[in-house]
Amino acid sequence: MADNRKIYGMGAEFPSATALFQAAEKIRDKGFKKWDVHSPFPIHGMDAAMGLGKSWLSAVVLCGGITGLLTAVVLEFYPSVIEYKLVVHGKPVSFATVPAFFPIMFELTVLCSAFACVFALLVFNQLPKWYHPIFNWDRFAKVSDNGFFLVIEARDPQFSEIKTRALLEEIGGAHVTLVHD
Repeated sequence: MADNRKIYGMGAEFPSATALFQAAEKIRDKGFKKWDVHSPFPIHGMDAAMGLGKSWLSAVVLCGGITGLLTAVVLEFYPSVIEYKLVVHGKPVSFATVPAFFPIMFELTVLCSAFACVFALLVFNQLPKWYHPIFNWDRFAKVSDNGFFLVIEARDPQFSEIKTRALLEEIGGAHVTLVHD
């Protein structure tokens, strides 16, 4: 039955966080691009060991903030200064009214930044994802307690069942397993 299913990747279990860290560096140096590590807690320096760059999240949040600020400016200045120049209690009908608009500009900037952040995180993390093939691997249940795993996806250009298995065993991986969809 397992032979008829599509291959997701190949996974290996490592005995400790240090061993997983060193394995990640070796996999990165071999040039693999589609792979991930899984551990019960964050491992300091793992991003660098995996060769991950800076996230694009800050740029998306900046664009959201600028959008919120410009929306507030347009929605406040256009009616007050251009369309309806109504003088109420000596209020100037020019750009001198800017201080009264600061709270709204601030709030819309923060609101749009927050929405951009949430939606960008959902898109970048490919969520909601109701099912992940790695959960088909029985040993992976240990990841929430005391398991350290490295999984190389089959869609990686360098993936080869035989060579990838040999590499994972060479760098200290135990229980090297082919993971199916």
